[in-house]
Amino acid sequence: MKSRDNPSPIALPILTVGELTSEIRFQLAQNFSNVLVMGEISGLTKASSGHAYFTLKDAQAQISAVVWKTNMQRLMKQGLQLTNGLQVVCSGEVEVYPPRGNYQLIVKDLNLVGQGKMELAFRQLKEKLQREGYFDKSLKRVLPKYPRRIALITSPAGAAVRDFLQVLNRRWPNLEVILVPVRVQGKEASQEIVRALQLVHQFADLPEVIVVTRGGGSLEDLWAFNEERVVRAIYDCTIPVMTGIGHEVDVTLADLVADVRALTPTEAAERLLPDQFQTKRQLQDLQRRLESSLATRYQHARQLLISISNRRCLTDPQDRVHRLKEQLSNLQNRMTQAMIHQGSIARSSLNELRHHPALENPTARLKKLNSQL
Repeated sequence: MKSRDNPSPIALPILTVGELTSEIRFQLAQNFSNVLVMGEISGLTKASSGHAYFTLKDAQAQISAVVWKTNMQRLMKQGLQLTNGLQVVCSGEVEVYPPRGNYQLIVKDLNLVGQGKMELAFRQLKEKLQREGYFDKSLKRVLPKYPRRIALITSPAGAAVRDFLQVLNRRWPNLEVILVPVRVQGKEASQEIVRALQLVHQFADLPEVIVVTRGGGSLEDLWAFNEERVVRAIYDCTIPVMTGIGHEVDVTLADLVADVRALTPTEAAERLLPDQFQTKRQLQDLQRRLESSLATRYQHARQLLISISNRRCLTDPQDRVHRLKEQLSNLQNRMTQAMIHQGSIARSSLNELRHHPALENPTARLKKLNSQL
């Protein structure tokens, strides 16, 4: 007897894998033949065949996607370069690939959205300026170690200027800071930043460093610092430029072209000048070392002077003269005796030569030889 709680199971047809896959493919074709999907491109691979394969993902899920060669060529003609990290909206259909049993999005068209467009523009401009040498590290200038006058280009109403000035005042009070107010976001911001950079170079007393800074924000908020005219204006500056824009993870084109990039406005103030009290301690330490070194050299020089001053030639200079006179007198006596001795020897030799046969009268010697003959 069967229980009412356990009715008889319904008999299901047994399908092959191919039949099941065909059924899924049919259902997807019926319900997902034309979809719009938004996500981020990752794992992009461009095959030699011209097709592009990537993963479209968001925070919850991901799906494999493919752009066939013809559609890829059309997108490239439109100036669209696919790169990882782009936020895009893809239109197409969902298909099953039977040999692998997985589904994928066949992308027929693709458009950038919101931040994706800005990221693409950022990358394209970065590549362009990099080719032109704007980010060449060999052109970076070194900031002066102790600048006395600084031009600060930022918004006077933002938190960044307060943080920067507080840290700077704590580290090195009474430093001359010239605030050049500008808007740091919006359509007019880039033009104002360029004008401010040009204005600084017209000051009667030129600053030694220019600092361009603002607080954090989205890519759109920071976009003024990615505009080409701002990058070129920083590059053209004859005064070293430091940037402190956004948070640590934010990197703008202005940061890349600047001579020094600080991660935040606060770090810009810290890197600009050393701590005054620490510098004083270092100077005091150097002063103590210098005084110790000078005292040691003084003692050594004093001992050397005492040793020299105790020498006989300095304590009794006449003694040296007397001894030299004695040496001279002895040499004179020895020379006189030597001359007398040499004269005696010469006289003896001369006497001997007088009786030498070769010096006899030639006539007498001739007679003697004839007689012998």
